[in-house]
Formats: sequence, structure tokens, C-alpha cells
Amino acid sequence: MRVMRSSGTALRALARNKTRAVLTTLGIVIGIAAVIAMMEIGNGASMAIKDSISSMGSNSLLIFPGSTAFGGARAGAGTGVTLTADDKEAILSHCPDVARASVVVRAGGQVVYAGRNWVPNSIYGTEPSYLDVRDWTALTEGDVFTGRDIRNASKVCIIGQTVKRELFEDESPIGRDIRISNISFRVVGVLAPKGANLMGMDQDDVILAPWTTVKYRVSNRRSSSTQASSSSSSSDTVNTLSSLYPSTGEGLYPALSATQQANTPMPVRFANVDQIMVSALSGESIPRAIDQITTLLRERHRLRADEEDDFTVRDMTELTKTLTSTSTLMTRLLLIVALISLVVGGVGIMNIMLVSVTERTREIGLRLAVGAKGRDILVQFLLEAVILCLAGGLMGIALGRGISLVISTVLGWPTEISLPAIVMSVVVAMSVGVVFGFYPAWRASRLDPIEALRYE
Repeated sequence: MRVMRSSGTALRALARNKTRAVLTTLGIVIGIAAVIAMMEIGNGASMAIKDSISSMGSNSLLIFPGSTAFGGARAGAGTGVTLTADDKEAILSHCPDVARASVVVRAGGQVVYAGRNWVPNSIYGTEPSYLDVRDWTALTEGDVFTGRDIRNASKVCIIGQTVKRELFEDESPIGRDIRISNISFRVVGVLAPKGANLMGMDQDDVILAPWTTVKYRVSNRRSSSTQASSSSSSSDTVNTLSSLYPSTGEGLYPALSATQQANTPMPVRFANVDQIMVSALSGESIPRAIDQITTLLRERHRLRADEEDDFTVRDMTELTKTLTSTSTLMTRLLLIVALISLVVGGVGIMNIMLVSVTERTREIGLRLAVGAKGRDILVQFLLEAVILCLAGGLMGIALGRGISLVISTVLGWPTEISLPAIVMSVVVAMSVGVVFGFYPAWRASRLDPIEALRYE
């Protein structure tokens, strides 16, 4: 009841000087509005960064072949022939922190349809799991090619929105045939729009097809081979012109002799891929997944302890940390500026409360003379300061939300509402009222009633 009576007295005292009360809270209003607006803009920037990284494939890892060397000159990462589809299967089977994986074969070329042509940014030979790794499972039309299409090297593909717009305009591409490097492909699906990535490249300007089809029909790197070592053997017999062609009784392709096998060893062929894209179970499991993949591939590729890796594993952790830390740093800097305005507003409230104590000295002395205690005076002036700051905080929250909405609408900047910032603004406003209002309230409560009544 005492607090309620003190609150009523404080409100009546503030109502006697409405203009001064409004001007006093102006610093708190500006400070809280700045805090809310900066926090929402910073959160929006962070969310935009996370969405952009997520569009590239959340928790994704890229495995590239190692480098090749010619005459002592190294060609750089990705130029070697060391990764195969079997490596991908082994990663899925033996790396517990890997959720999904897909091989990728890159190709390039012109795409033609009904008199229109286009050169897309990317032509990828891959698997249906590629879309799961990239978090790109949504299609606007059609369906994804299947594992049977990969085994049969079927000439089917799915296209991005940019390719659809350039080749088909308003026409539905499903079931239509396009030509990629003079190879006919049937369109079975259209990917949902994804937009540009962090580097500004159009992710919708893409064509996905079974990797076996791209590998053996489109790409110039059909396959890589290493010659099997074969022990040479001697033979006293040599082919002559008279025995160049097989006799009537032999098959069309007779078995090779030992000399022929020694002179023309059959190559050992395997289908290499340009990269393997892997998705970890979570962001926290990415380091463990990298260690598991590295250990497994070194074992599969029979690398000695003193040999370098013939592959490269890359993740987006550093990129994520860099961009996120930059956004966080800018948000904190802006927040510091906003907090400075809060301090300035608090000093203004302290100044006005000191003036109020001086103006109301006789009132304070009269209340003390009729029986009010020092703590009653202390509570009253503290409540006045807290009410001023709380009213300024509520107005600041409304103003900050308005500024955030205007910036989002007019400038198109991403913003994200921050409930913790709103709650903290209310708490900070009350704290400012208590901290900066305590000294004037304490000074008022320490006045001597007789001296106060004598004050002119």
C-alpha cells in the first residue's frame, strides 16, 4: 500500500510538468530505439548470412582430388585423378558423422532447344542425393532422376529456373528434349528458385544429369586409366603378313599371344569424379567427419605416413565464422553507440531529478514534518525516475520497431525481430532509472525538515 501511495504521488508530481517529463525521457527514447533498431538490423544481417550459407548446403564438405605434377610443376588442387564413386560409397559406409554424400562430375557446353541456345554456368553430373546435400529438394515441376537412370546412363536431366527462362520462356519444359554438346537430354524436372550464392553466382543457372551420362557422353574426360604392369615374356614366333588375318576356322577376335599382351598391356580403367560433396550430421560434427574422411581415403588410396594427401577436404566453417564475426562486430559497435545514448539519457534524468529535488525542497520538508519517513521520500523519487525511464523505454521500443520496419520496407535491408533485445531494453530502462535516480532520491531523503521548510 505504501508503494502504491508513493506511485500515485510520483505520477501526480510528474503530471504537473508534462513538457519537462517528455523532454527528460527523450534521451531514453532515442537510446532504446537505437538499441532495438540496431539489434534487429544486425539479426537480419546474420539471418541473411546463414540463409546464404544454407543455400550452398548446410554442414557441407567438398572433397577434391589432389594435384598433378608435370616435370616438377604442380598443376594445383583438383587436377589429379584420385577420387571415384567407390570412395563415396565407402565414406557413407564407414564415416558415422556423414549423413549424405554425392559425387559430382563437371562439364560445360552449349544447350540448344528449338532455335534458342544458352550456355549455363554449371552442368553437373551427379546423383539424387546431391539435392539433399544442398538442401535443394524442392522442385516446381516434374521429378528427380533415379538411381536406375545413373546405372543405365540415361539421357535425362533437371534444369534450374534460369535455364528454363532462357530456353523455354513460358513453356513447360517437362518431357522436352534439349541438346547438351550435341547430346539429346530429356527434361524430367525443374528446380525451385535458389538465387545467388555468397559470391554472387546464379545458382539457378544449372543443369543436373546422371553423373554416368555426363561422364561418358558429355565430358571430354571420359575416364582415366592407369596401365597395369605386366611382366614381359619372350617368344620366338613373330607375326608375318601371311598370318595377319585370322583363318576361317578361328574367331573374329582371337586371344592375344604372350608377346602381344606384353607389347600392348590392357589398361586398368576406373571412373574418376571431379569432387565428392558430403553433408555432416550437424555443424558440431564437421571436424569429426573431416578426420574420418581423411583417415578412410588415405587408407583406400594406400598412402604411406610420410606421403601427402592426394585429396583436399574443404568446409565452409572459416567462411561462416568470418562473415558471422564481421556481422557480430558491426552489431556490437552499433550497440555500443546506442548504449552511449542511453547513458546520456540517464545523466539527463539525474540532472532533472536533482532540479526537481531543489524545486520541491519545501514540499519534501512538509512531508517529513507531518510524519513521512526518509525511505518514503526515497521510494517516491526513485519511482519518479523509474516511471520516466520505463515510459521512455516503451516509447523507444515502439520507435525502434517502426524504424526497423521502415528500413526493411524502403531500403530492402533484412531485419529480424529480437525479443531478447526488447526484454533487455525494458530491464535496462528500469535499471537506468534506479541507477541515475538513486542519488537525487537519496539526497531528498536526507534533507532536514526544518532546513527544508526554511528553503526559499
